Amino acid sequence: MRKAGVWLTMIHGFLNEEGLMDISWDYQVEPVIESYHVVGEMTLPSIGEIYDCAATWPERELNELYAVEFEGLDTSKRLFLPEDMLETQGKGQIMVTPLEELRAKNIKKEG
Repeated sequence: MRKAGVWLTMIHGFLNEEGLMDISWDYQVEPVIESYHVVGEMTLPSIGEIYDCAATWPERELNELYAVEFEGLDTSKRLFLPEDMLETQGKGQIMVTPLEELRAKNIKKEG
């Protein structure tokens, strides 16, 4: 796609109705946006070396929030969550921890 001059618009991820991870890569293929989906996979190759930050940022988001592994992606630091937040929960913490529980644990840490 990159060699053909096609721009990566975004990478999205969500849990579908069956509870499977659905990841889509959206490309600007004039005059429309084309989406390519992978469903049910939690380990995928990174396209960060091809599309730089346009790919690495959403890949890192999906790794941190949903525990999707992108082979070759540097995940040594978090984007959003503090490094020590809920260490016992493991990866994909947002998906396994209810929001109220996250808030309660953060309030206890600060207080």
